[in-house]
Amino acid sequence: MSLSRKGGENIPGVSKDQIQKAKEIDLLSYLRAHEPHELVKAGPNEYRTTAHGSLVISNGLWHWVNGGEGGKTALDYLIRVRGYSFVDAVETLCGVRSSPSFSIQPVKIPEKLPFALPPANDNNDRVIAYLRGRGIDGDIIKRCIDGGNLYESAKHCNCVFVGRDKSGVPRFACMRGTFGHFKMDVTGSDKRHGFCLSVSEGSRAVCVAEAPVDALSAATLKKLAGEPWAQYHYLSLGGTSPLALAQFLKDRPEINRIILSLDNDGAGREGTRRITEAIRAGARQIDITDAPPGHSKDCNDQLQHFIREQKSISDQSRRRAAISI
Repeated sequence: MSLSRKGGENIPGVSKDQIQKAKEIDLLSYLRAHEPHELVKAGPNEYRTTAHGSLVISNGLWHWVNGGEGGKTALDYLIRVRGYSFVDAVETLCGVRSSPSFSIQPVKIPEKLPFALPPANDNNDRVIAYLRGRGIDGDIIKRCIDGGNLYESAKHCNCVFVGRDKSGVPRFACMRGTFGHFKMDVTGSDKRHGFCLSVSEGSRAVCVAEAPVDALSAATLKKLAGEPWAQYHYLSLGGTSPLALAQFLKDRPEINRIILSLDNDGAGREGTRRITEAIRAGARQIDITDAPPGHSKDCNDQLQHFIREQKSISDQSRRRAAISI
């Protein structure tokens, strides 16, 4: 789903050498050299921008949460975020347009911090209780724990949702507090490898949500509705960026159906639109279903609403039965 052109293509107005040069410039180096006022330090190896507060630059990648975009290079940033044409972006990076030439001393980029999973607790009791309280099915929680994609951290008893690459190696993890509103990605996480519940490896369909709790809520809703829920993968994007979905589709060429259940708000709807357009513009034929969470904000809200409705119906049935005795 990259918007950059292939290096071997002849593009009118710019040379192959200019294109190659532009593709080698990462976003952090570009902004440091030409727009340092845009950078706001947000962590040991993380920056945000003043123009887009939800755009995060971390570990060599950038991720624009509200815009539903992400990438690595300054070229992708100028095209996807600034709206430049491909030629204008290349010319800007090569010094043909308004920005000065990039022939400056290389900026030393902090060494990428290593990724390491937080130490695990002796049990997962708080995580199980928290997720059960959010309405998640107990068997679904157990599958995640048994599969090594979910556990309880030792220090603060947080939920730790793990994302793995095609070989099964952990590359990403995000934490969710079992009390309060704490949320955080583990340092060094690669957003291309999101948390995913895969019950049947042979499945050709994937349900996509923004957060792990919402992905598990989508699975629970299907199970409660009597649908063949185990025939789907359940992927969390960690926001609205398409990075995790793009990697997922690359790793699983058999996927031919996507159900997008991003949040029912401005960012979620815009993210859905961008992802849909990007997939339909590709050569691969994939059926896309837009399935936002009804009148609820997200899939977990929808799940809890469904549970309350079912309880109300059950209570009414019991009352009627008691009256008829």
